[in-house]
Amino acid sequence: MRRHNQRDRSTLRSETKRPGVAAIFAMAAGFALAGCSTSDAPAQQAATTVAATTPQPHPGEAVYKASCASCHDNAELTKAPTLESLARLNSGQIVNTLITGRMAPQAASLTSEQVTFVADYLSKAEEVDDSWVSAMMCPSNRRTPKLASAPTVSTFGFDLKNSRRLTYAQAGLDVTDMTNLEVAWVVGFPDAITMRSQAAVAGSTIFLPVGEHKNRLFAFDISSEKPCIQWIYEAERTLRTSAGFGTLPDGRKAVVVGDLGAYVHMIDAKTGKRIWASHMGLFPASVSTATPVIVGDKVFAPSSQYEIMMGSVDSHVCCKTHGGVVALDAMTGKRVWEGHTMEDAKPVRDRGDGQMIWGPSGAPIWNSPSIDLKRNRLYVGTGEATSPPAHKNSDALMAFDLSDGSVKWAHQATANDIFVVGCQPGSKGKNCVSASETVYRDVDFGASTILASTPAGRDLVLAGQKSGTVWAMDPDSGSVVWRTDIGTGGPNGGIHWGIAADDTHVFAPISYAGRSIPGQAVPETIKPGLYALDLNDGSIDWSFHATQDCTDARKKFVPRCNSLFGLSGAPTIIGDHVVTGGLDGRVYMFERKTGKLVWQFDTAQDFTTVNGVKANGASVDNASIIATNGLLIMNSGYGLFGQGAGNVMIAFRPRKN
Repeated sequence: MRRHNQRDRSTLRSETKRPGVAAIFAMAAGFALAGCSTSDAPAQQAATTVAATTPQPHPGEAVYKASCASCHDNAELTKAPTLESLARLNSGQIVNTLITGRMAPQAASLTSEQVTFVADYLSKAEEVDDSWVSAMMCPSNRRTPKLASAPTVSTFGFDLKNSRRLTYAQAGLDVTDMTNLEVAWVVGFPDAITMRSQAAVAGSTIFLPVGEHKNRLFAFDISSEKPCIQWIYEAERTLRTSAGFGTLPDGRKAVVVGDLGAYVHMIDAKTGKRIWASHMGLFPASVSTATPVIVGDKVFAPSSQYEIMMGSVDSHVCCKTHGGVVALDAMTGKRVWEGHTMEDAKPVRDRGDGQMIWGPSGAPIWNSPSIDLKRNRLYVGTGEATSPPAHKNSDALMAFDLSDGSVKWAHQATANDIFVVGCQPGSKGKNCVSASETVYRDVDFGASTILASTPAGRDLVLAGQKSGTVWAMDPDSGSVVWRTDIGTGGPNGGIHWGIAADDTHVFAPISYAGRSIPGQAVPETIKPGLYALDLNDGSIDWSFHATQDCTDARKKFVPRCNSLFGLSGAPTIIGDHVVTGGLDGRVYMFERKTGKLVWQFDTAQDFTTVNGVKANGASVDNASIIATNGLLIMNSGYGLFGQGAGNVMIAFRPRKN
């Protein structure tokens, strides 16, 4: 999609370069003056001249202040992109989001003219030149992916157990390479502010979704000094999940990815052609966030939701959406079964304006499942409730049967956690509940579960919660084996996007240690950073505490580096090392047995890209750190929650002597 009516903000305020808007202002001035006395013609003429030449506020500014600012000017609380992040989007992207996308409920009261004005006001993006794509296409001898070898990254957690662990052999690196890395190349993506998706890896091809850039999934060949594009898949909606990879029953290799409209796309990994696209949402407000997983003849896709955002608007009757897991036929995309986190919502009570609050609702699943083939189960964590009564499966760990979607067990970690964006203690919103009904925690399970084993051979389901708690569960019964509270966390973590595990430890990043709550104080030893917990009992063997680095130069890329510097993204184990990224753009590498910091790099900077696209790194979040073909590869940029927007994929190689 090419940007239309594109101008920077200074141009938008110039009459000579904005005849459309200037004409509106002039007409308004003319109409105002038409009712005045004509006895003072020179004064009238002077007034008209001043009105026509004085810079006027952009008409979209008033729309933004009235309808958007309360969320986007409070990004950390509301989880919305900041004004600075929105400025990097083209106006077409903003219009689509307001009319048919996630923000349609909030924009329902706006006229089409107001939508156009606010999109034009917000965007400062330049027109996208797509010539870099053709220039970067692979030559014929590199155009077709070589897929004979087993994939090294096939889902969010790399393997079906979600360990997020690679060997040196899988990475193509050795122990001495890890601490001697330099930038090999950087690819920039126009229009992107949030590099949220992790690539799948098979052979020398990485399959990377960049949803904000024309809904694209790229197949990059990285076998040479310079990467090239083998094929591009373009979807109808923004691609949202990381990429999965697997083999279909007929032997074809395929890539699978979910989008903002809760569709799963199955794509031929060799050609980039669509095999099928199937809706997996359970409700109109469902969305796909978790990476779909190909297992045998099925694809398992958790269902999340964005009614938590819609509920912030009084005109929306809240809430009827809940989460679950959907199994699709791998060959056709046909729905095989649905597993629900709760029963359908019913009217609960009048919310005071003649409309009913509906419930129970919530418990979305936005983490990617771990698969237990021995027990024929998958394990996931759920999110908060969005309306009363708070269901027992909200903020819970759950096991679903792979054959029919039945719930084998569930364990609630935090009760009465009802949360809708914009609802805080004392809020008067129609969809907000009183403090007697909610603990106001918003402590989902965002981190994907891991199926692990202790050194003694006991199987565990490991999970990280935004409350800052690491859980170890018995996979047969769902009973708690141990739990360790690393602070009290909060809406953005605690433990946010992921954990990793080896044979002896689970590694938990903490983005925010939290504050003391009744019955649970935060020890002074708990700070944002990385913690290594013993699999046997959850005791902390070592920890790393991240500290602020917030110079004026870094604030350009990560404006809130003074407060957002913890570790939120999922870590990656490579051999004897653990690699993880920070919300302020720094990447850290540790010895996994001792916690010694052995390498770090600052991605919050401008980069010269191999494809000529203007690009920078910023906050590192969600999941992106992989290694293959002798390269450590990661994304940088996450323009949500008040974090730093960026648009790069960075590859590191062992430093050349």
